[in-house]
Amino acid sequence: MALASTKLPVAPALKRKRRREAARTLAFLSPWLIGFGVFFLYPLISTVYFSFMQYDGFTTPVFSGLKNWDFVFDKYPFFWQGLGNTLWLVVVMVTLRVTFGLGIGLLITKLKTGVGFFRTMFYLPYLAPPVAATMAFAFLLNPGTGPVNHLLGDLGLPQPGWFNDPTWSKPALTMLAVWGIGDLMVIFMAALLDVPKEQYEAAELDGAGSWQKFRFVTYPNISPIVMFAVVTGVIQTMQYYTQAIIAGKVASGVIGGSGQSFEPGYPHGSTWTLPQMVYTLGFQTFDYGSACVVAIVLFAISMAFTSLLLRRGSGFMASED
Repeated sequence: MALASTKLPVAPALKRKRRREAARTLAFLSPWLIGFGVFFLYPLISTVYFSFMQYDGFTTPVFSGLKNWDFVFDKYPFFWQGLGNTLWLVVVMVTLRVTFGLGIGLLITKLKTGVGFFRTMFYLPYLAPPVAATMAFAFLLNPGTGPVNHLLGDLGLPQPGWFNDPTWSKPALTMLAVWGIGDLMVIFMAALLDVPKEQYEAAELDGAGSWQKFRFVTYPNISPIVMFAVVTGVIQTMQYYTQAIIAGKVASGVIGGSGQSFEPGYPHGSTWTLPQMVYTLGFQTFDYGSACVVAIVLFAISMAFTSLLLRRGSGFMASED
């Protein structure tokens, strides 16, 4: 004879307790939920919505299907050049910033004296306002009157055109970014100082050299920090706007005032980036639909880079463990 299974009813007091716990949890999560919804989810949904609309910011949006997407990918002459420039900056600029930031962090942590002085000197450039720093670099790298080219000429070395030369404009922007690596230096220094000294002592007893200690002791301990620096660097560089447009304006002689024409991405589109495209389409030509398309492309590429880096980084760290 099979016994019928019985399900005990949940006491009303237990139900009320669970509801109170759920309400308390939602109350603690509400600041994040509100911020996520207002500052991320709603703008994302609106951007996707307006990418299928003909909208100038003043009149009622009109559904246009894939017209904006077709315009950006097929008819807008600067999209692919801006995409190529942005990806170039992401690959080269992020790689050099992380490499130099880690290298300087390693160097300063090995110093016996003057650590505070050198740490301050390398960190101060990061505090410079981006506009002022870019204008200073444009002056220093001026191909005609800049002191850098004068010094190169005195040494008998080639004198590049820097911000006035399409070949050298992106390397010049990269130099500016590497100059302000104080933020990464401080982060890497904190991670390096946290590596257990016992592991270095054990490596020395095994006869490990400097490279072996870095490869098998230092890097496995700081790899999460390196991944953090790379991911945040990619996201920041995908939004690269201020330095590129200021450098182009200063180099072309357009530094302000009305009635002055400016070639986007001067010289010859070499500093033209996708964030500049979003601003130009949205706030100069008032083509909000096309601007939203470029914004979605930026978001998708950033997500793809971040997902790839996190997947490879988690796999590497798991293999190290």
